[in-house]
Amino acid sequence: MGKLKKLVCFVLMLGLAALLLSGCGGSSDSSGKIKIGLNYELSGDNATYGQDCVDGILMAFEEINKAGGLLGKQIEPIKMDNKSDSAEAISVATRLITQDKVVAILGPATSGPFMAQIPIATQHKVPVMSASTTAEYVTMDENGNVKEYAFRICFKDSFQGTLMANFALEKLNATKAVIVFDNTNDYSLGLKKSFTETFTSKGGTIVAEEAFVTKETDFNAILTRIKGLEFDVIFLPGYYQEAGPFIKQARALEINHPILGADGFDSADLVALAGASALNDIYFSNHYSSLDKDPKVLEFIENFKKKAGKDPNAFHALGYDLGYFVADAIKRANSDNAEKIKDALAATSEFKGVTGTVKIDEKHDAIKSAVIIELQNGEQVSATKFSP
Repeated sequence: MGKLKKLVCFVLMLGLAALLLSGCGGSSDSSGKIKIGLNYELSGDNATYGQDCVDGILMAFEEINKAGGLLGKQIEPIKMDNKSDSAEAISVATRLITQDKVVAILGPATSGPFMAQIPIATQHKVPVMSASTTAEYVTMDENGNVKEYAFRICFKDSFQGTLMANFALEKLNATKAVIVFDNTNDYSLGLKKSFTETFTSKGGTIVAEEAFVTKETDFNAILTRIKGLEFDVIFLPGYYQEAGPFIKQARALEINHPILGADGFDSADLVALAGASALNDIYFSNHYSSLDKDPKVLEFIENFKKKAGKDPNAFHALGYDLGYFVADAIKRANSDNAEKIKDALAATSEFKGVTGTVKIDEKHDAIKSAVIIELQNGEQVSATKFSP
C-alpha cells in the first residue's frame, strides 16, 4: 500500500504540474499550427470597428500562409466575439489562453475591452496587442508602470487632440472653439483634455463646452445654445454614431463652421448618418488615408478591393498591419514561444506597415505619424501627414 500511495501522489503531482504549465504562455500546438487569438467586437455598439480590424488581420494571415507561413508552420487564427463588452472580453481572453493555447492575442479594437483583458494575459504571460486602442493609459498605468504584456501600434488620444488643436490654430486660423463631447466616454474626455490644453496654451479660447451621452441622437438643444455664439470651429471628439446625427442637425440649422474630430469619425456609416451633403468642411485625424500614393498603400488598396469588393478604411489597414506586426515579431524571435514573442514586440524599432512606420517605445506605445483628412460632400479630398 505504501508504494501505491507514492505512485498515486507522483501521478497527481505530474497532473498538477501539467495544469499549472497549461496556464502559461507556451508555443504552438503539436499540429504544426501557430495559434493566434482574435478577441474582437463582432457584435454590439462597436462591431464596425472590430469586424473591419478582423477583415484586415485575416487578409494579412492569408497572405502569410500562402507565402509559406512562419517558422515552417501555418498561422491558425481563432476568432471570438467579445460583443463590445469588457466583461466578455475577459472571458474570451481566458478561453483563448487556457483552452485554445494561443501564443498571442490581437484585439480588442476599443480601449475599454482591451484594457480589461490585460490582467489575465499578464497572469498567463501571453502578449496582447491592439491596432486601434488610443486611450491614454492602455500600455501603462497612471503611475507610469509599463504593462509588460500589452502593446499597441497606433498613436494615443493625446497626440490626436494636440494635432487637431494645432491644425485649427495654424491651418484654419481659428482662435475660438466650441467643444461638444461625450462626458460618459474616456475616449472623448481624453481628446477633449489634450485639445483644450494645446489650444488654450497657444492663445486660443474655448467659448463653450457642451456635453452629451453615448448613443445620443438629438443634438438640437446643444446646437440652439451654440448657434448664437461667436466661434471659428467645433471640436467633436467622439464616434461616428453620434458625429453623424450631430453634423446633419448642425448643417440643417445653418451652422456651417468647420467641424473637427478624430479617428472615431472613420466609418462608411458616417455618410449614411449625416448625409453626404452635410459633410463639408469636416476634418479628422486618422491612421491612414486611401489618398496616400505610397506604393505599399496602393498595393494594399488594390488587393483589398479584389478580396472584399470595396475600398478599405483605416481599421482595415490597421488590422492588416497588426497581422504583419505580430508575424514580424515571431519571425525576429525565431520562435512561437509567447515569452520570446513578447520580447521581440518590445524590441520593434522599424516595422513598416500600410499605416506608417512603427517604433515601439519603452512604454509599449507606437511612435508613428498621423494624417488629417478633409471631407467635402462626404468624400475625402485631402489627407496631410503629420509626424509626432
